[in-house]
Amino acid sequence: MAEVTVRHRDAPVGRLRGAAEGVRAYRLIAGMWIRSTLAYRASFLMTALGNFLATGLDFVAILLMFSHIDALGGYTLPEVAFLCGASGAAFGLADLVMGSMDRLGRRVRDGTLDTLLVRPVPVLAQVAADRFALRRLGRITQGLLVLGYALLTLDVHWTPLRALMIPLMLLSGGAIFAAVFVAGGAFQFVAQDASEVQNSFTYGGNQMLQYPPTVFAKDMVRGVTFVVPLAFVNWLPAMYVLDRPYPLDLPGWVAFTPPLVAAGCCVLAGAAWRAGLRAYRSTGS
Repeated sequence: MAEVTVRHRDAPVGRLRGAAEGVRAYRLIAGMWIRSTLAYRASFLMTALGNFLATGLDFVAILLMFSHIDALGGYTLPEVAFLCGASGAAFGLADLVMGSMDRLGRRVRDGTLDTLLVRPVPVLAQVAADRFALRRLGRITQGLLVLGYALLTLDVHWTPLRALMIPLMLLSGGAIFAAVFVAGGAFQFVAQDASEVQNSFTYGGNQMLQYPPTVFAKDMVRGVTFVVPLAFVNWLPAMYVLDRPYPLDLPGWVAFTPPLVAAGCCVLAGAAWRAGLRAYRSTGS
């Protein structure tokens, strides 16, 4: 029976059906946690405000920096705010949807992942929606506010294509970060205690993308362009909006590839997740 189920899921129709089941399960589990959170509205408002203020410290640090300098790596404050806001909002979307993936290592170690395997619901949906934290809306709000400030103060000749690049950048960037969350979760099947490694690419990547690529060494820029393609979250599309030279002398058309890169990252992350899940052998307890 198990072999039949696996083969069915590997078929295209089975995968589509599994994806639909996963979305439905995610919605139901997340809805349960949202109702639980809103049962204590004062607590929710305080934690959301705390999240908003804590994530806002990143931009406060940039403001303090610019109180002593006029440009950072050749970029003005509105331009850096544009990078910071775009990265923060995109990461906030991924963190809201997939931020619970860093708990997977703990489940693998203590064996509680086994309880998810016996349920007739995709494991990825259960792990991602577990303890869905609505307070993470504070990070998205903070990123959007910084982005709004940048859009109001930037000296940019706006065209329909440049305006379209903003939502495209946020959605594609969120999908790329979400894929990194899933790939990091898949790695925890093997490492079991690798949440900090995962966080270095997710939270650390968000911190890095808040600053212009000109302040980093070329080898690091190559790494986040060709290895872990975080540069497609905001750096490359932002270069088109800001009319800035592309890092590594890349051609101009790369600014329009984030949706393709996001789709490729999601496919690879899904494959890594399935491989990690197949390799899981429980704790034996």
